[in-house]
Amino acid sequence: MSAKDFPRPDFPRSDFPRPGRRVTDGQRASMLRVDQAGEFGATRIYAGQLAVMGDRHPDSRIIAGMAAQEERHRQHFDAMIARRGVRPTALQPIWNVAGFALGAVTAAIGPRAAMACTAAIETEIDRHYAEQLQELGQDDPELSTAIADFQAEEVEHRDAALAHGAEQAPVYPLLSGAIRLGCRTAIALSKRF
Repeated sequence: MSAKDFPRPDFPRSDFPRPGRRVTDGQRASMLRVDQAGEFGATRIYAGQLAVMGDRHPDSRIIAGMAAQEERHRQHFDAMIARRGVRPTALQPIWNVAGFALGAVTAAIGPRAAMACTAAIETEIDRHYAEQLQELGQDDPELSTAIADFQAEEVEHRDAALAHGAEQAPVYPLLSGAIRLGCRTAIALSKRF
């Protein structure tokens, strides 16, 4: 038997290095681009939810607080992008409309669906930020610190959404799964474009 009798499996190739390897400038720029896009998208989702819910519902105050934190995250990443000369995603006009629409639709379904949207997205963002922190290691303390700080707040958002009935939303597993898939897709696209 020769080596060709044992074909090498095709393993998925990551865009980022394994832990212990240095992150390139291009990889750091991609991380920053997708993080800024994500925080921008979050501000648009909350804007859509608040446009539908207004201040009539008790959960509006919670959503407005989360929106303020997301706006602070976005501003921080905006400043880092400008300082480092990283271009934002070319898909921002799409995330603007899609984020607002997702927020408005989930709020129109009801407050629990709005909370389900937050829980689903923040679950994916927590996972995404954890992966970035592992990939960065000690290569970029400024970016790592921002990601770690924002990740903690995203987990708080997820936990608050769950505490306010996210899992009681109509067809929660389907809604959550679809939103999480959309979030993963937006992350993948924003890394590249």
